[in-house]
Order: sequence, then structure tokens, then C-alpha cells
Amino acid sequence: MAGLLAGCQSQSPAQATSGPLDPVDVVLAAALRDWHGDTRGDLRGIVVMRSGRIVAERYDNGASPDSLNDIRSAGKSVTALLATLAVERGAIPDIDAPLKRLWPASSDTAVGEVPLSAALTMQSGLDAFDDDPASPGNENKMDEAPDPIAFALAVPRAQAPGLVYRYNSLTAYLVGVAVTQATGQRLSDFADVQLFRPLGITQWRWAQDKAGQTKGQGNLWLSARSMARIGELVRCEGRYRGNQLVSAAGIAALLAPRVPIGEDDPYADSYGRFWYFKALPIGGETVPVHFASGNGGNKIYVIPTRNLVVAITSSAYGQGYGQRRSQAILQALLTAAQRGAVGARSTSGSAGSGSTRSSVPSSATSLSAGAAAATTAAASPTAPPGCGGD
Repeated sequence: MAGLLAGCQSQSPAQATSGPLDPVDVVLAAALRDWHGDTRGDLRGIVVMRSGRIVAERYDNGASPDSLNDIRSAGKSVTALLATLAVERGAIPDIDAPLKRLWPASSDTAVGEVPLSAALTMQSGLDAFDDDPASPGNENKMDEAPDPIAFALAVPRAQAPGLVYRYNSLTAYLVGVAVTQATGQRLSDFADVQLFRPLGITQWRWAQDKAGQTKGQGNLWLSARSMARIGELVRCEGRYRGNQLVSAAGIAALLAPRVPIGEDDPYADSYGRFWYFKALPIGGETVPVHFASGNGGNKIYVIPTRNLVVAITSSAYGQGYGQRRSQAILQALLTAAQRGAVGARSTSGSAGSGSTRSSVPSSATSLSAGAAAATTAAASPTAPPGCGGD
């Protein structure tokens, strides 16, 4: 195609600045502008952040920067962040605490014996497997149950916790209920106060089930920009505009690869605490990528070694091409970033000076400050680029 897809809006830093641009930012913006892989009409939004600034974004098929999208199971990764926050705020005494300690109603059930840490890695040991329709804890059965809490508490054990990885939404739902019980707040309310507002996220919604519980397994609606804010928090090791919202150790524990899943999942090598990891080959290099993933290709990609966050919203629900398309977008952007970095080094070497830095007005491309809900962290020499402060 010679031009943008019909209905596509694209913005690059060149549209928002009169100053010199970083070569990597330029090639990233060009790569996003020129990417034409959506032939289905269900790609929604893409936001690319580098070193704390939006360097490119585009919206397709009627979407806009304010459009909310159901990010499906990428919401599980937000639930894991909230569980970590509950531990750090003292509401949960220990990440290894059994669920019955947080949720007394689960005592005397298989659910109650599951350590929170095992639930967060999909190793609950419960007889729940979303790829098996006959599984007692299958997601569809839970959605259809008249009382989801009673349904969840009745799911039997298949094996001891911590032994077998079985991806299922029931486990993430249980984590959400446990956080609700421990904090005394609905999961969505806890998220609003402890995560969304501090990140400046004001437009969102999170579905509830028939029992009135926030669906910690997914059905969280966010804009692509809001997803990028969450990714930036993770890239910055829990820091947002100088405020340490989550400890660096807490973020590291979320992302740490804990369960190898590459034999069963073509898009991931391993699983952490509701976050995925992939070592992606790009131009002869291996690039580590952490990501949240939802049905249809909804993604929050965090690439620390490239100082990048890529957020993608898509409505290709139930379609395998949605996941392939999102990975193709990421690969195109990483390839462009690699090419831009090589070009910048070459230019710098020939000119005898360092590369230029882009000058992008905060009103157009930076993330606005959220409420200061945590201890202010001073910029340190080891902070990732763009993470030190305002």
C-alpha cells in the first residue's frame, strides 16, 4: 500500500516538535507509519514509548487515543501488580500465604490450600484448564455459573500446588478475590486508588461478575495510552515520574521467568507472575521482552534493553492471527530500533559527537503526572532512561 490504511491516524514526533529528533525515534515513527499488516479491520491502537516519551502512535478502524478496549487476559497482569501492591501496603502478609489466610471462606476447600505465589504462576494444582472444556474449573463453566464464588470454591485439586503449569482464568479470579478480601476493597477500587490514579489513568472500566466481584482474570477496558503507562511503570522498575509506586524488587519478582512454557506457547518462553517472557531474535541479536497478553492480540510489551514500551489494542477476539499480528508489529519496531541505533552510532562516530535527543513537548507526547501515592524516589544513576523524575 502506498498510504495509510483507511481510517488510520498516525502521529510521529515530527508532528509535535521543531527541535532535532533522535534517529531511533525517527525510524520507530516511520516503521509504525508504514506498517500495513492489518487487512482484517480489527486492529485498534498502537503506542510506542521510548525512554519515557511517546515517540509514535497510530489508531485504526475508528479508534482514537481515548478509545477503551477490552484487553482480555492482559488484565491478569494488572491483577498481579495489584497483588504485589497489596503485599507492599501490608494488606497481604506474605506472597506465599495460602488463600485461606486471606479469604477465610476458602478454608476447608482445595482453593484455600493454594499459596498466593503458586496461583500467580498458574500452578495452583486445581483442576482448572481453559484448553479443556471438560475441566471442572474451565473458564466458560465459571462464566455460566449462577454463583461464581460457589463455583470457584467447589473446584477440586488435581495435584499439589506448585508442580504443574495449567493456564486458566479461574486462578486469576481467585487472586482477585483474595486481594479484595485482604484489602477490604473491591479489586477495581483498590486499582483506582493504588495504581490507576497514581499513573494518571482516569478513563477505564472493569467488568464484574454475577457475584459482584471484579473479574481479576480480565475484561479490563483501557486505552492504548493507559496500557503504555502501565508498561512504563514496569520498565521503570516500579517508578513513575519520580514516585516509587511499586518496589523494584516487586517488579523483578513479577517478571522473573519461573515456569518454562515455550513447548506449548509459540509466543513465549516462560511465565512469571501473570507476566510472560520471550527472548526474541532480532537481526542476529536476542532481545528480552516481558509482556502482558490478552485474547485478540492485546499486548503490553516491555523491552528494558531498548528502553521501549509498546502497547497494542485489538478486537480480533478468538482469532489466532491477532497474536501473530501483534508479534509482527513488535518485530518490525525492534528491527527499526536496531537499524536506527546502528545509524546513530555511525553518525556519531563520523561527526565526533553524541547523538541528538528529541525535543517533544510534554503536552503532546509525555505521560501526565498522576497523584503522588507513594514515597518520592530521587533520580539515581542506575535508573532506566526516562525514569528518574519529572
